[in-house]
Amino acid sequence: MTIRTILVDDEKLAIQGLQLRLEAFPDVEIIGTCANGREAIRAIKTEKPDLVFLDIQMPGFDGFSVVKGVMDLDPPLFVFVTAYEEHAIRAFEANAVNYLMKPVDEAKLADTVERVRQRLAERRSAEEAGKLKGVLAEVAPDAIDAMPDEGDPNANVSSGRYEKLINIKDKGQIFRVDVDSIERIEAAGDYMVIYTADNSLILRETMKDLERRVDPRSFQRVHRSTIVNLDQVRQVRPHTNGECFLVLESGAEVKVSRSYRDVVARFI
Repeated sequence: MTIRTILVDDEKLAIQGLQLRLEAFPDVEIIGTCANGREAIRAIKTEKPDLVFLDIQMPGFDGFSVVKGVMDLDPPLFVFVTAYEEHAIRAFEANAVNYLMKPVDEAKLADTVERVRQRLAERRSAEEAGKLKGVLAEVAPDAIDAMPDEGDPNANVSSGRYEKLINIKDKGQIFRVDVDSIERIEAAGDYMVIYTADNSLILRETMKDLERRVDPRSFQRVHRSTIVNLDQVRQVRPHTNGECFLVLESGAEVKVSRSYRDVVARFI
């Protein structure tokens, strides 16, 4: 299956260079190019691509404005391509697949395309599972009742599938981390920063995959990019606009966004 792709950059040479590099990937189909953010938003809404390579610094609407402008859709995957390294953190906060520096390195581009394939395969697998449940609901309702709900936090408890130790390769060493000692997990693109009371380690894994490995009775997302070990929470401090802060055993504070307020109900 092809990856329908749009390239967005106000520099014509940059688009041409990326087109040439993407020719190495037969499953990447470039269905359009855009020279600015407004064009990009229109093209994304019309063409509904799987993937967008997006420059950040553009006149008018910048790359982050483009992402914000299509959030009312089922958005495509985004890869930011830029000459400015200082935007990396914001790019990962926008849940970008990756952040590539100009001129684009071929090996990093290949790694990025592979990540895109994995993300799209996960999406399509979830869609197929949803379709299957829909069919079963019509022809075999008893079977659908017996299927575990992917959103059920207790679905894996009885099978003991949640991990007690996680191996993390970082700084040239392999650390065996007791899951119960993890205080919080923060996302940075496809990398996770694992915090314990006395250490922080980098794990190359998506948040979605890591969530499957830890027990949701203890580990809950409190922000789009943060998971907290609820057993490490020592205080809930109210903030403005329905938000609040969780004070952890180490003294670290983590903001709970409004969309995750139900997590705080466990402490009230």
